[in-house]
Amino acid sequence: MPKLILASTSPYRRELLGRLGLPFETARPEVDEAPQPGEPPAALARRLAAAKARAVAARHPEDWVIGSDQVADLDGRPLGKPGDHARAVAQLRAAAGREVRFHTGLCLLRGTDDEVQHHLDLTVVRFRPLDVDEIERYLRTERPYDCAGSFKCEGLGITLFEAIESRDPTALIGLPLIALAGMLRRAGFAVP
Repeated sequence: MPKLILASTSPYRRELLGRLGLPFETARPEVDEAPQPGEPPAALARRLAAAKARAVAARHPEDWVIGSDQVADLDGRPLGKPGDHARAVAQLRAAAGREVRFHTGLCLLRGTDDEVQHHLDLTVVRFRPLDVDEIERYLRTERPYDCAGSFKCEGLGITLFEAIESRDPTALIGLPLIALAGMLRRAGFAVP
């Protein structure tokens, strides 16, 4: 029986996939995540999700592999993971009072056959106006330096928003479970 492998070491994606109740493993997908010249954020998210799945499938050709990647975009420019406090402050100041689009690419494939399923989810987050003190308090409390857009919507980050527009609330965390459950059912998995 083929295994299910999540091509990610993200604790957020691992927790989300665990909600489906299927046994799975994780594997680090050694992939260069740099955008190609002129590559739009949505195309980058889709390409990286597929590249991550293919990288792991090359090592596990008999198994089903899930790849996912998320790219935040402000005015058509990708916002990466801030990595540190100063960059997080800059990201949240730029996003304050504005819309940020989150493109979440998803790919499910098996290395031994040509069956590849793709999905691209769009979540639009409208940030409320934020002053520097609010940004500092939030960042010191939650330290979301490993999250695109510098927030954790599953935590206190939700207080930074006026609205979220999405077909799937799990997409903003990094793994769109509604689409993934459909993909897994088409691949023969019993969900639920």
